Amino acid sequence: MSAECWEPGPGGHPGASGAGPCPPGTASAPWSLPHWRACLAAAVLCYINLLNYMNWFIVAGLLLDIQNFFQISDSNAGLLQTVFICSLLLSAPVFGYLGDRHGRKATLSVGILLWSGAGLSSSFISPQHSWLFFLSRGVVGIGSASYSTIAPTILGDLFVRDQRTRVLAIFYIFIPVGSGLGYVLGSAVLQLTGNWHWAFRVMPCLEAVALILLMALVPDPPRGAAEKQEEVAMGDLRSSWCEDVRYLGRNWSFVWSTLGVTAIAFVTGALGFWAPKFLFEARVVHGLQLPCLQDLCNNQDSLIFGILTVVTGIIGVVLGAEASRRYKKVNPRAESFICAYSLLLAAPCLYLALILAPVTLLASYVFLALGELLLSCNWAVVADILLSVVVPRCRGTAEALQITVGHILGDAGSPYLTGLISSTLRAGRPDSYLQSFLSLQQSFLCCTFVIALAGGCFLLTALRLERDQARARQPGTGTPGTPGSKDMESRALLSGTGAAAKDP
Repeated sequence: MSAECWEPGPGGHPGASGAGPCPPGTASAPWSLPHWRACLAAAVLCYINLLNYMNWFIVAGLLLDIQNFFQISDSNAGLLQTVFICSLLLSAPVFGYLGDRHGRKATLSVGILLWSGAGLSSSFISPQHSWLFFLSRGVVGIGSASYSTIAPTILGDLFVRDQRTRVLAIFYIFIPVGSGLGYVLGSAVLQLTGNWHWAFRVMPCLEAVALILLMALVPDPPRGAAEKQEEVAMGDLRSSWCEDVRYLGRNWSFVWSTLGVTAIAFVTGALGFWAPKFLFEARVVHGLQLPCLQDLCNNQDSLIFGILTVVTGIIGVVLGAEASRRYKKVNPRAESFICAYSLLLAAPCLYLALILAPVTLLASYVFLALGELLLSCNWAVVADILLSVVVPRCRGTAEALQITVGHILGDAGSPYLTGLISSTLRAGRPDSYLQSFLSLQQSFLCCTFVIALAGGCFLLTALRLERDQARARQPGTGTPGTPGSKDMESRALLSGTGAAAKDP
């Protein structure tokens, strides 16, 4: 890897630090990595992404037992995920700033240590100190923020074009796979040990292996290395964080796709947290399961939902990425259309899954699986949109902003809001298990309208996608306030569709 050096300050003169531009030999030296090394690094990052999302949803898989252990109501149980997400979104901009300007491997290592240590310590909290369990989930969220923000930018610098689309598809497969295995791990460990705490003691062992693999096998490439933009990434002027944010705020493809991701996050947050309990209560209503009134509950539904999430996630991510890759050959706006169509189809599937649950469980499971599959089609495609419309040196900040907005308006509040609506509806009804189930069912219905809204956001993304992709590919394109950026932006806009069509 080539040595890093300070970049010139505004106007092409040395920055405030007194350091001058890179020596000619360093600035122009190409950075390369054998393909097998890049693939090995991608495999390690995928493994860590798997563990990251297992941590996200392991609580949801054990929710009934955790509620009984700490005596937590539905409305307060939703706060567990809200605390986690709020911590993640508040720390994501910090990690995005660090990821664009400092060593990314060191930042990722700190994040893994944070979420691993917090998860382990949460397994030793007594029922009298439930607030400590909430606090530990917040620390896990801070650690997860570092990985969710920075890891995709490393992959974006190791691969390009079709290769990047395929690698991102594999990377984002581990969102639904990790989420599903979080449910499966929690359910399996509980059945083997009879104690839900052990699920939080198994994870740190896997995370220790991940940390060693990260340090040994994952490089930290220069920003834009895979796109052969070393001169752009290292020779452009370093803009401030505020200038980066202004640039992203004027990038309409980024803005609309971020709003679409926010709506997706709202739905997946509520669905991922409450679906196992919803399915459990549906089986109670059908007389297939006794209510859970003791510490050890039957977690069969968490196991089923976890397996369902893994299978539909793998199929959905591969299907979405491959459809995008093929469709892009005839339509340069393929990514945004794939996201829009899949979301507009997912909305009625989720609606039918909720409505049919009291009538027939089989049909409810079928439509739930279809809805999850269609939602999973978006994971790799939305990441590819971001990487294609944002200049390399701003990608960490872009990832951080998308995560922050997506979580603060999406899944930071949706689990709590769903639980709060359920508790409010239940308070005005007779005290029965059927009414408890119906309250949770009706609190879910708003998710169907939010999914349709997400589809509309990606249709709006399609209107500006080609233009923003062309602008991001122009050599020397800068952020607002950078000399020459206006000229290059005008040239990019003039090139428009033609430049986009040349990209295979």
